[in-house]
Amino acid sequence: MSPSRPSRPTLLLVLALTALWGCSSNEPKPPVEQLFSDVQFDLTVPPETPVDAAIFLTGPSATFQGTDGRGLEMVYQGGRQFSLKARLPKNTAFTYAVRMTAPTAQVALDAQGTPEADHTLTAQENEERVALAVERFGAEGGQTGARTVFIVQVPDITPAGARVWLSGNQPELGNWNGAEVELYPAVDNAYAGAVAFAAGTGLEFKVTRGSWETVEKSETGAEVGNHTFTTGGGFERVPVVVKGWADLTTPPPPPPLTGDVRYLRNVVPQDTTLKPRDVIIWLPPGYEADTSRRYPVLYMHDGQNLMDVSTAFAGEWNVDETAQALVESGQVEPLIIVGIYNTSDRIAEYTPVPFPPEYPDAGRADVYGKFLIQELKPRIDAEFRTKPEAQFTGLAGSSLGGLVSMSLGLKHPDVFSRLGVVSPSVWWADREIISEVNALTTKPALRIWEDIGTNEGSGSQAETVADAKALRDALVAKGWVLDGDLKYTVVEGGQHNEAAWSARFGDILRFLYPVNQ
Repeated sequence: MSPSRPSRPTLLLVLALTALWGCSSNEPKPPVEQLFSDVQFDLTVPPETPVDAAIFLTGPSATFQGTDGRGLEMVYQGGRQFSLKARLPKNTAFTYAVRMTAPTAQVALDAQGTPEADHTLTAQENEERVALAVERFGAEGGQTGARTVFIVQVPDITPAGARVWLSGNQPELGNWNGAEVELYPAVDNAYAGAVAFAAGTGLEFKVTRGSWETVEKSETGAEVGNHTFTTGGGFERVPVVVKGWADLTTPPPPPPLTGDVRYLRNVVPQDTTLKPRDVIIWLPPGYEADTSRRYPVLYMHDGQNLMDVSTAFAGEWNVDETAQALVESGQVEPLIIVGIYNTSDRIAEYTPVPFPPEYPDAGRADVYGKFLIQELKPRIDAEFRTKPEAQFTGLAGSSLGGLVSMSLGLKHPDVFSRLGVVSPSVWWADREIISEVNALTTKPALRIWEDIGTNEGSGSQAETVADAKALRDALVAKGWVLDGDLKYTVVEGGQHNEAAWSARFGDILRFLYPVNQ
């Protein structure tokens, strides 16, 4: 017996009920309230922030403690931006602070150096954005002392992972030794570093990649002036932009050297504690024409700054042009000039005694002098037609080079009899060079040029007229005669740089090597 089919009215009722059921299921449902907010934190950090900084948002609640208790880590986005996205319960008040945990532990400080107050947040929307900015980072207890922060932007040609340094006119900057304050990679493709100076300190400095062969230059490789800044005694930033590097640009050819210039490359001292160095030699007009004539010799320190602008880190003395003109015009005796390049150990080699605590490794002038006297001078005398006797041999330099010239001249008058003591660093080790003069028991036969500019720096460790005058007076007390065998000159407005020394180099030569002396 076959099953009975549903009647037509029953089927229509079923279809109608199904349609009503479908319509009711498509009606919009009321939204479910979201219990959490997705909060985007965007942090702008100070320009000196290390590029590898680890920065966290941290607070007392479990949410801002993170899974490991350190807090919520922010991610570096480039430029000066760090960011973090966190899911926070709505309508809940949170307290949090910005912390740096590496490379050193620091907290966010305000402009006065006081630790920032904690931030508070109560999220109410499904998505929110919080913009933060840190004025600077510092110690937990705050930081209110003097602090000068250097922010150095370098050009794109800078090698990846390059080490960048500051060198300048203050002891904290190495007194121009080429590499003293190493900067660290900072955010926004910069390098940064901080140094503490007293208020009113006049800074002059340059940026290098570790030596004067890698000093900053212009985009075309041209020389650039020193950066200058006078400190105010509080927290301050000094922005610096480097356009190029001496060894990484393709500069136009340097102007040709004047006269007959020779080189001794990579001269290696026998004492292995002294670094190898180049030596530049200027020969007088007529040297090759008259092979029987012999010449007096002037040895000079900081040889790379004397004649060749391509190696000079702050301009050159123009020794070759000046000497060529004066010899050709008969104003000075024809002579040979020997420039000994300095090294990164310049301070150590140019100082007669240590000067702790700032310079405990200094005081190696006697070792440097032994190299000059026992190795370099015999080689110069053997390879060139010199008058090797002391009465024809001079020694000259500026700043610490003036100091070492004075000291070695006093100790070795049997080798050097003519001294160019230019802008000498008399201040070294509490005027120790004056003590050397005062200790003389007999006056050596030295012809001495001493000079100083009236604008050579500020602070306790600067070349000053008072120091130079004290050295002059000590020499006079031992028997030197002003305008006789001692020439003392104060240069009004004279500064402590190669341009100033170049301007008076002609006068130095006229005094030390007069015609028919």
